[in-house]
Amino acid sequence: MRPPTTSVAAEATRVVGAARTMRVRSASAPPPGRPVNEDLVFRFGPLVGVLDGATVPEGFDTGCVHGPSWYVRHLAARLGLAEAIRPTATLMSNLAAAILAVRSDHGDECDLGHPGTPSSTVCLLRDGGDHLDYLVLCDSPLVLEAGGRVSVVTDDRLDAAMAELRATAAAPAGPADRATRLRQAVAVQRERMNRTHGYWVAAADPDAAFHAVTGTLPLRGPGAVRRAALLSDGASAVVEQFGLLDWAGLLDVVSADGPGALVDRVRAAERDHPDRLRRHKPADDASVVLCEFDADAR
Repeated sequence: MRPPTTSVAAEATRVVGAARTMRVRSASAPPPGRPVNEDLVFRFGPLVGVLDGATVPEGFDTGCVHGPSWYVRHLAARLGLAEAIRPTATLMSNLAAAILAVRSDHGDECDLGHPGTPSSTVCLLRDGGDHLDYLVLCDSPLVLEAGGRVSVVTDDRLDAAMAELRATAAAPAGPADRATRLRQAVAVQRERMNRTHGYWVAAADPDAAFHAVTGTLPLRGPGAVRRAALLSDGASAVVEQFGLLDWAGLLDVVSADGPGALVDRVRAAERDHPDRLRRHKPADDASVVLCEFDADAR
């Protein structure tokens, strides 16, 4: 099976169904100076998604010969195959099948019980004709405009589990002390991955899929979804970290200027506000998928 390739930017595509049109635009880019993008945006027919592979901090082992970019490519490919085989199955069920299939893709060289095994957030949206199904697992949010209101679907369990540890790792200290604190924080984060009272993410355990945040929304009638944006946390940072836009403003920027314009805003914010960074890296992969639905086609 050939995994899909990552596209830095995708032109709008149109799917014409029973008296309706869905337009999809996307952008995905690694941080400046890093050639490998550990995010991936994809589309398989009615299914669109954003995956955000977990960066491995320097000096940490994973027990695996593969990296985050390998994992997200294979997970996306397996999701597409699961959807093709079982188009009426729930997104949770197809994600579980995809995670299980990627276990086989690893082969015998990897220790899939290692706490640092490659992992990824998941944000999915599926067009069901008269409704949309969605799934959010870990910190890749989904922004929706439906019935004239903008809302966001989030899974904040990673932030809740790690807030105290992030504060500890970022506390003012000498370089050696901060490095030690970071190692401690990452070690504890790994212990909390895919555990009750911790957080859930796509990795090697298919049970994680059944802990995702899911739902269904109408595509017809007064409460119909008009726009949806799927984001990696590197893109949602313009709201969540830097506070430069609210969710409605984010949707407006992406709709008017394109997904790439939001990525540009994130890069400017990373340069201009280094004090607001919450990760162990100065910049992050950023990915956006925008889906738009015509009101007059409903």
